[in-house]
Formats: sequence, structure tokens, C-alpha cells
Amino acid sequence: MSVTDNGSLVKKPGLLIAAIVLGVILNPLNTTMITVALPAIQNDFQLTSKDIAWLISSYFIVSAIFMPLAGKLSDHYGRKKIYLIGLLLVSISSILAPLSSSMMFLLGMRTIQAIGTSALFPAGIGIVRTFIDKNQNRVIATLAVFATTSAAFGPTISGLLIEYAGWPVIFYVNLPIIIASAILTLVFIPNDSRIAGTPYVWDFIGIVLFGMLMTCWMVFLQSLENDFNLWTFILSIVTTLLFYFYEKKKRDPFINVVFLTKNPKISFVYLQYILITLVFFALILSMPTYLQKVIMLDSKSAGLMMLSISMFAMMMTPIATRWIEKVGFRIPLLCGAAIGILGVGLLFAFNQTSNLIWIFIVLAIIGVSNGALTIGTQNSLYAMVTKEQSGIASGLLQTSRFIGNILASSLYGLMFTSGVNDGNKNSIAIVLLIVSVLIIPGMLYITKKDKVSEKEN
Repeated sequence: MSVTDNGSLVKKPGLLIAAIVLGVILNPLNTTMITVALPAIQNDFQLTSKDIAWLISSYFIVSAIFMPLAGKLSDHYGRKKIYLIGLLLVSISSILAPLSSSMMFLLGMRTIQAIGTSALFPAGIGIVRTFIDKNQNRVIATLAVFATTSAAFGPTISGLLIEYAGWPVIFYVNLPIIIASAILTLVFIPNDSRIAGTPYVWDFIGIVLFGMLMTCWMVFLQSLENDFNLWTFILSIVTTLLFYFYEKKKRDPFINVVFLTKNPKISFVYLQYILITLVFFALILSMPTYLQKVIMLDSKSAGLMMLSISMFAMMMTPIATRWIEKVGFRIPLLCGAAIGILGVGLLFAFNQTSNLIWIFIVLAIIGVSNGALTIGTQNSLYAMVTKEQSGIASGLLQTSRFIGNILASSLYGLMFTSGVNDGNKNSIAIVLLIVSVLIIPGMLYITKKDKVSEKEN
């Protein structure tokens, strides 16, 4: 049972990579673009803050569920087919969402958009792993760079477009990207064979339980903004245990929990990715508010300041990739973690009277750390799994990212409930410093006995 793997079928690998890049950026781009549009959407549909919160949360819930599912389906039925279906779903939502006449219709279109974009990353990584043999890690690094860039520029792009054309334009902007990706995919990506054997058996109960546990944990974490909800916490624990023991007994589970328990290093990679995302996204959420309300910058200046994190993360990604190719994972990942501790520690070193250049430098240091940690952790995962497992592995990696986003959102709500000031900024920094320190032993564990391979996987 194997997936056809023939790099010689690819005549123009650069255009194959371009097709995947265009699809991969859609999920992070649509995650950040809508943030600027929320006030206009709230006014048009007369929504409460709770309605808006669920408009955002639903995207994370659906993405967290469907990324591993799409990875599983792409491993089984063929990556190109699932990738094209994902593009089709995003195009449908991008055309119909601007025509929404109610909150429920818009929520439905965002759900379809989340399902479609969730298919693109795991299927795209699977295509790269199947057809790109040379410099595979560098190709994956390129995808990470473009994903980071699209997320970073999402608010800036949507802010400029909304000023001239209103909030519907954030959906229409997807269409030229989708069309270009679809054409390149149809022309330059070969058909890959599905796994031979019996048809894929849907684990409906496992999928439902996974959706329930993700929803319960998200509701619990978001409730921490107000108070600790004991019953929601208990329900989250119960659904998690039900999911684990049910999947453990399944012959063909939705998520192979036995595989994760037998391969603790892979499980720890996902845990590390959650912690890395928590630090990064907590700052992406909190610093713009801090810069505007405490430092008193306008939104445009605050946005430009925030580019320091993403810009330096983007610059560090290819550097870290080449470093890893030369010396292995351990040293680059530990250095990235140490730089992260330094950067988060320096959050205590500025306040409302600090020079903007100094704040820019502190955020840039954190960006350097994130660039090294993100690509290093991601590539360490792909070094541990087979090509046939790459779809589900990448899907679970992105699910880990969404869990980190949820934790960061909860931290933001908890710490800024009483107001935005230097004291609460420092409270966030304390939590993030603890998390940054915890990353060190995890990196030591997942890189234990790490050796440089003479041949790229």
C-alpha cells in the first residue's frame, strides 16, 4: 500500500511549487484579513460582541477539525484531487459570502471557506513530499515563508481594500489567487495515485468526538475571560477521554492515537508547536492594542511596527533551514528557543515612554526566534514520518497551530480584561516567559540523538 511517488513526472517544479504556495496562503490570509472588517460587519448585521466572537471562533473550530481530516483523505484518495476540491470550496464561499443577508448565512460561508482552506495545506505538503525530491526541506521552508507573509500582511491588505470597497472585498480578493492556483495545479501537478486496497472507511463517531472535544475546550478557554467554568472543564476532560479510548480501539481511526502514544517524540513536536504558536499569536493579538492605547500610535503606525515580528521571522526561515541542513535540528532549535526567552524577557524593558526603535528591536528579536522555531519544529516532524503519513501529519500540525491560537486568545482576554496598560502587558510577558522556558526541555527531547542525514527525506 503506497502512494505513487515519481519526481520525474514533474517537468517544471517551480510552477508546481507556485501552485501550492498560492493555495497555502489562503488559510492564514483569511484568518487575519477579517479582523479589520469586523467593525463594519458588526454594524451591517447589528451583531453583538458575542456574535463576532463566534464568527472568529467557528473558523478555528472548523479548521482544527478538517485539517487532519483533509490530510487523511488526501493520503488515501490522492493529494491533487483533495487540493482541487479545497480550491473549489473556497471559490464558492468567496463568491457567496459578500452576498450575505444574515449572520447565519455569512457564518455558513465562513465555515465552507474554513473547510476549503483546511484541505489546501495538508494536501499541498503531501504533493511536495510526493513529487519534489531535491531540496525538499527548502521547498517546505518556502511554503512557511509565504504563509507567514500572508498572515502578516492580511490586516494591512484588508484595511486598504475595505477603505475603498467595503468589507465584501476581503472575500473577492481570494478569487484571482484561486484561479491562478487552479490553472497551475491542473497543468503542472501530475495525478497521484490513491492508496490501493479497500475504500476509505469513515470514522464518523471519531470525527464527531474530535469536533466535540475541540468545541468544548474552545468554549472553556474562552470562558476564562470571565471566570473558571468547572462544568465546561469537566465536559472537556470527559470528551477528550472518550475520544482517546474510542480511537484507541478503532482499526482505522480518524486520528491514530496509538501511533502518537507509541511515538512520543512526534506527540512532543505537536506540543512544542502549540507553545511556539501561543507565544507568537499572543503578541500578534496584544501588541497592536498596546501600541495604540498605551504608546498612542495610530493604527497604520502600529501595523507597521508589528511587521517587525513577521518580517524577521520570514527572513530567519531560510537561514534556519540551511543551518539545520548543515548541523541537524538540535543546535538551531535550542538557539531559537534561547533567543525567544531573551526577546520575551525584554518585553519588561519597555513602557509607554520608551523609544519606538527599541520596541521595534525587541519585537524583531522575537520574530527571529519564531522563524527558527517554526520551520525547525515543522521540518523535524516531517523527518520523523513517512511520505504516506505526511498529509495527516501536516494536518495535525496545523491543528496544533489553531490550539495555540485559542490559548493565545484566552490569554489576551484574561490579561486585558481590566484594561490595557504596562502592568497587564507585563502580566502577559510573565506567562509567555514561563512558556518560552518550557520550550527548552521539549526541544532537548525531540532532538535527542539527532543526526544529520546525508540525504534529504
